[in-house]
Amino acid sequence: MRLNDIQPNAGANQKRKRVARGVGSGLGKTAGRGHKGQHARAGGTHKFGFEGGQMPLNRRLPKVGFRSKLKAQSQEVFLYQLAGLKDEVITLDVLRAAGLVDARARKVKVVLQGAIGRAVKLSGLLATAGAKAAVEAAGGSVE
Repeated sequence: MRLNDIQPNAGANQKRKRVARGVGSGLGKTAGRGHKGQHARAGGTHKFGFEGGQMPLNRRLPKVGFRSKLKAQSQEVFLYQLAGLKDEVITLDVLRAAGLVDARARKVKVVLQGAIGRAVKLSGLLATAGAKAAVEAAGGSVE
């Protein structure tokens, strides 16, 4: 194969249509636009989803739901889950290593559900009022 042998695939290059150049061209008179109507005229386009004046589908259907972008960044951990951890100081990295929170989590809140029987120190975590009281009652602290 040489550079001068290279050709485009069959049908890859097509001749440009020269419209409105007489009957002999095959695209004379209406230039392939048909007779009258919106699409026959200059600027005759319509918006995406336009249904000829009928109420479009995207407006007929009800709007449902909401997905918060912050949801993936904030997660909850229950008090009884912390009881199973061996670390004295519980941070976000400890919770990630234990598999209790997702890697995408930026904020973690400890929620009062269950009980904790040992003293732990919560560092860099949020806690509900009840969870904070339970941790302090067990001899721990919340930073």
